[in-house]
Amino acid sequence: MPDPRRAVPRTDQVLADPRLREAAERLGPDLVKRCVVAAQARCRSGEIAPADVADEAVATLPPGATTLRRVVNATGVLVHTNLGRAPLSPAAVDALRTAAGPTDVELDLATARRGRRGRGTLEALAEQVPAAEAVHVVNNGAAALALVTRVLCRDGGSVVIARGELVEIGDGFRIPELMESVGARLREVGTTNRVRLEDYERAVDDDTAFVLKVHPSNFSVRGFTSQVPAGELATLAAPLVVDIGSGLLRRHPRLPDEPDATSALEAGADLVTASGDKLLGGPQCGLLLGREPLVERLRRDPFARALRVDKLTLAALEATLTGPVPPVPAALARHVDDLRTRAERIAASLPDHLGAEVVDSDAAVGGGGAPDVVLPSVAIALPEAYAVALRAADLPVVGRLERGRLLLDLFAVDPAEDADLAEAVRGVAEPV
Repeated sequence: MPDPRRAVPRTDQVLADPRLREAAERLGPDLVKRCVVAAQARCRSGEIAPADVADEAVATLPPGATTLRRVVNATGVLVHTNLGRAPLSPAAVDALRTAAGPTDVELDLATARRGRRGRGTLEALAEQVPAAEAVHVVNNGAAALALVTRVLCRDGGSVVIARGELVEIGDGFRIPELMESVGARLREVGTTNRVRLEDYERAVDDDTAFVLKVHPSNFSVRGFTSQVPAGELATLAAPLVVDIGSGLLRRHPRLPDEPDATSALEAGADLVTASGDKLLGGPQCGLLLGREPLVERLRRDPFARALRVDKLTLAALEATLTGPVPPVPAALARHVDDLRTRAERIAASLPDHLGAEVVDSDAAVGGGGAPDVVLPSVAIALPEAYAVALRAADLPVVGRLERGRLLLDLFAVDPAEDADLAEAVRGVAEPV
């Protein structure tokens, strides 16, 4: 009896298929070859016919050379850490394409001499926060605080911080441990729930490198509590550093209790640190804003080189600051009536057996910001059993489970994605 493995087409024969040759140019030969080998294995096991090997390999090709997949964020969490936080604006995406090739990131084209790295981005950030005398950008928010701590505590000074602000920022990373890892000695003041100006005054002395105020952005403490505002801390005889966390540059009407960089600087902060990939709606980066002598000292420190952002981040951040409204601020401006209209349109396009229902929902900011803020929203409710199928769809849709139903909340869904969301649901709409 002939060995069925002899009927399996050779690898070079399958790779000669025009569709796979094109894919090899687009995705790389190694990735395409892996798909071919997997198809050959299925053929050897009798799952597919020899004539179908090339078709199987083509069908299993990924859409791109990265394992990351685009998803529709229907969780109702606007800045979802597990989904990459802030989605970039089309202008920022275009800027990434420009920055992907050779650019003048550190070249003055007029003189052909070395120029200030990311000068356009820094100018755009400075224009957005006039209260800052100088600005600098590093690779994330934690890096911004680490740079401040390492530089200002280099001579062995201590950092005065309230006990209630010794926060964990996610995935087990904690502010005090981060700061101690770069040389800080922490001097804790107050109690978990209450701290007064007098506590800081007793702690600040000639050994103090700076006073740090950290916004506990991912939790809230209610009841018998008190904290000291930045304006009062600015009267102390030590530099004041305020970590606002979320990257909000100015006050936002829907987030009245979320601190912003402008207000902190106007209140007297010497430095403000923040993230650029949360409420600002840009790429992952860390922002440093404040007094020019301090910012320049940080920028010129050797450790700053290890935290430097690349040209892609600089390009995307500049486009976020100067271009049209990014998706995160745009979502915060949406009205619940508009969300309801969209939800009703989508639900009407779905098969009747799904039993899709338009329901009120509560969305959240997410990303460690505004934990007490409830954002009125609207969702499409489906049977819970569709959750797994939608996550496994060609375009995964991630919703949330609530009271035995799958809710597809539209708060974080761009209106341009409505058709894609509906198509994904229809694609898995077999009765369950």
